[in-house]
Amino acid sequence: MARALLDGTAVVGARTAAEAVALVAGDLRASGADLSRLLASLRAGRDPGERRWAEDVRRLQSLARTAVRTARTAGSAQPPAVSVPGVPGGEALGFVVALAFPDRIARRVSGSPGTGERYLLSSGTRAGLPAGSPLTGHEWLAVAEVSRAQGRDAAGTGAVIRSAAPLSQDTAEAAAQHLLEDTVEAVFTAGRVTAKRERRLGAIVLSSTPVRPSPEEGRAAVARALAREGLGVIGFSPAAESLRRRLALLHRELGDPWPDVSEPALLARLDDWLAPELQALAAGASVNGIDLVEPLRRLLPWPDASRLGELAPERLEVPSGSQIRITYPAVDDDGGRPVVAVKLQECFGWADTPRLVQGRVPVLFHLLSPARAPLAVTDDLASFWSGPYLQVRAQMRGKYPKHPWPEDPWAAKATGKTKARM
Repeated sequence: MARALLDGTAVVGARTAAEAVALVAGDLRASGADLSRLLASLRAGRDPGERRWAEDVRRLQSLARTAVRTARTAGSAQPPAVSVPGVPGGEALGFVVALAFPDRIARRVSGSPGTGERYLLSSGTRAGLPAGSPLTGHEWLAVAEVSRAQGRDAAGTGAVIRSAAPLSQDTAEAAAQHLLEDTVEAVFTAGRVTAKRERRLGAIVLSSTPVRPSPEEGRAAVARALAREGLGVIGFSPAAESLRRRLALLHRELGDPWPDVSEPALLARLDDWLAPELQALAAGASVNGIDLVEPLRRLLPWPDASRLGELAPERLEVPSGSQIRITYPAVDDDGGRPVVAVKLQECFGWADTPRLVQGRVPVLFHLLSPARAPLAVTDDLASFWSGPYLQVRAQMRGKYPKHPWPEDPWAAKATGKTKARM
């Protein structure tokens, strides 16, 4: 209130500033939240509270004038905190109210049809006008009082404006110059960094324009996205995921120097393996052009990296001669096994189950039918041929007569072909 009285006096005069401050400082109620109508009624002597209000106006006006004279006499008069060439007469009340409550300057926002007028306050609060308020339609309001409410008056916001006066955007900015901000906000969404320059009055966006982010702003946007959503914002291609799983198994079984490729570990050392790609993303590149295979290879320990294919190969050659892709366990699967899904007939005669990572981890076989349906799961091929195979043969040879189902799988030739093609 003191700020509104003193700074308002410097712009609109002591009388007008005193009237406005007395209006919002008292216990008077504005019908329909319209302070301008209430002020007109008080000036005309039509309101029951006119006498008390007039006394307050005289007291405040005297205080304002005394403060100005004292400052001038002492030679300490300062220019007003508000720099404004002038305020239109119709906005003087709104200007003084905005000086008192800059965090309650409000701008109209769109809402659902039938919900009433909604406003966003510079503090970030949303509020509605009372139903039938004379202030309906004004783009900007200086709000003196807002309270919680339910029902129609709140326009679906949960808060209702109890008293306010209209003003323009220029006047609102003049009254709340300290809330004005001009910032560039960069975000990483939909796989790309974008940025916009925003001019704000507190929480109220005055303008928004797309701009090209600086490298620093782009890097910060990517870093925020990674911290919030993890490496999924970039994504692992099938090849990158395969390499990552192989490295995870080696780290699990052998430890150092094979790197930890879990999500927290990778995020903790981004500069060690992802720096060029992060730089490209910060400059506006799309994640669609980034494959994490090469970045992951930067983590490979040398000279141990030359043994990657030996310790954790991508494919396994089976007796038929086929090269079958090995599916490695998920990175966070502490007990998972490498899996080879292969047609049963391609493994005839294979007794020794292959083991990876220096013989530490046996391969788990998913033996499939000619139609690639699962028939058995085993990590002990010798035991399978000696027992369960006979039951599988009895069930399948009638269903797949074109394919070999020999009584002696040890002596049969491994093949992926039908009997006729053999």
